[in-house]
Amino acid sequence: MHIYLYIITAAALVVSVIASRKKTLAAFKIAATRFFKVLPVFLVMLILFAVSITFLPNEVIGKLLGRNSGPFGVAIASVVGSITLMPGFIAFPLCGALLGKGVPYMVLSAFTTTLMNVGILTYPLERRYLGRGVTLVRNGVCLAVALIVAVVTGLVFGEIRL
Repeated sequence: MHIYLYIITAAALVVSVIASRKKTLAAFKIAATRFFKVLPVFLVMLILFAVSITFLPNEVIGKLLGRNSGPFGVAIASVVGSITLMPGFIAFPLCGALLGKGVPYMVLSAFTTTLMNVGILTYPLERRYLGRGVTLVRNGVCLAVALIVAVVTGLVFGEIRL
């Protein structure tokens, strides 16, 4: 499947170069500048999570986030997801590693949904552009949706029984 994405990307690049070599080169420069500006933060975050997962004993992970953590594990995952800035390409492999350590889908769902939708660290920036009220409502609704998604995920995967 990945090969198709590479082929489509290469074709789009060729079309872009044919349409305007100057604009394509300018776009590459902008992308490279932004990539290298953000890279140190992502590398530090990736290293911190890798080290914490590697050296944190499975018992601690199991107690805080494992199968028997229940609502407490979902709450911890939601808080961590809400305050963490992390792109999906780092978050999803991290979730795969946590899944391998016994963290249930429900907890992972809460983490990734809050990570992508709730922004405590981005609150000042959002408040500046959207206003305080809209930012609080948006984050509150996204947190509620994340918790609903976690419960539904738990039901679907049999981690919650009614």
